[in-house]
Amino acid sequence: MGKVMIDGKEVKKLSFLEIIKRIGPGIILTGVVIGPGNITTSAMLGADYGYRMIWLIIPIAFMGITFMLTTYRIGMLSGMPIIHAIRHYYGKVAAAFVGIATFLACFFFTLGNITGTGTGMTLIFGINWKLGALIMLAVLAYCYFSKGVYSKVEKGILLCILAMILAFYATLISAGGPDWGEMGYGLTHWGFAAGSFATALGYISTNAAVTSGIYGTYLGAEKKWKKEDLFNGAMLADAIAHVVSVILISGAVVLVGAIVLFPQGISITAPQQLAELLVPFMGNTAKYMMGIALVGAGFSSLLGNTQRGMVLLNAGFDKEVGLESKSIQWGCMICIAIACVICFAYGGSPTQLIYIANVATAIATPVAGFFITRMIFRKDIFEGYPTPNVLKICMLISYIFVLVMTFFALKNSVPALINSIVNLF
Repeated sequence: MGKVMIDGKEVKKLSFLEIIKRIGPGIILTGVVIGPGNITTSAMLGADYGYRMIWLIIPIAFMGITFMLTTYRIGMLSGMPIIHAIRHYYGKVAAAFVGIATFLACFFFTLGNITGTGTGMTLIFGINWKLGALIMLAVLAYCYFSKGVYSKVEKGILLCILAMILAFYATLISAGGPDWGEMGYGLTHWGFAAGSFATALGYISTNAAVTSGIYGTYLGAEKKWKKEDLFNGAMLADAIAHVVSVILISGAVVLVGAIVLFPQGISITAPQQLAELLVPFMGNTAKYMMGIALVGAGFSSLLGNTQRGMVLLNAGFDKEVGLESKSIQWGCMICIAIACVICFAYGGSPTQLIYIANVATAIATPVAGFFITRMIFRKDIFEGYPTPNVLKICMLISYIFVLVMTFFALKNSVPALINSIVNLF
């Protein structure tokens, strides 16, 4: 890339330390993505299929960085976060449609986060998961209405991410590490094991979600990113930090599931089985450590994801999107209340609800991705700046891949998903 000029000044690359100070949205997005649903789906993938589906981390890395860089670039060069840009270029109806679709995806994710947080409290204290969820939701309410929300969320989520990386990698090492031959085979032989489509869709839709990139453009405003950050290395580093941290955690969970549970023929159907992932390293304390992991993952994801859903819904209807605005704060509480009623009324296993919610989040990418893919091909957005030809191709490939995956997976799982949702009531 040649020299990039903004307001008559050449944009210079930042130093490593300067880049560290400028990244942040990607870290929050990792905390949103790595919730109980992600841990559950990752564990299911390893427990049910061993190393056979580990290849999914390759398209996840490709699509995750593509979605992040595409939305960041459109947001910065258009001067508008993504849903606002959709309204500007395609009208109010399109923006409202995307806002509702992305909100619903986030709402389903909230169901998994509530049940996951309650499950974690059960493992730690032995209390009913519903009571455990209510205790953590009371703490969450305090966070929503406190000052300096962005800074607190960023720091808290970073600590949760580091703790999860340490816990799962310690377990991975203590279990003897992966079988490198089997892992290499799984990485190089792409294919879907029988019955794996829905689980694979859930895994992809949470780890490489276009909603993360969309929300990242709103978090960038909270971080006070400038147009220069698109070209000085800050946004590229932020996108890479997000995708790498997501893969480090979810990939480790898949491998632990493949090493610990797959040889025993154990499928994930109850919270106690998630605790068995950590037994090789933690022994009898595994249930407490997994409980802490689920509470940390669920709480950080609840805090970030519910805000994400309300910000995207408000953006769709051109309302306030600031994290400390009253409409976002109270909207989050209303969503939590409704989600609680649904979760508490559900008669099945909390782990099953986490999985159902994870698959349901896949609805947002085909909807929002359609408009984002169109915008990356608009010449007027990039006028005066380098044309991102490689990014255009990557975005088109990513969108088609997710579209095909979503179609085939939901074609087979929609009847079961509908029955599960009906059972909620």
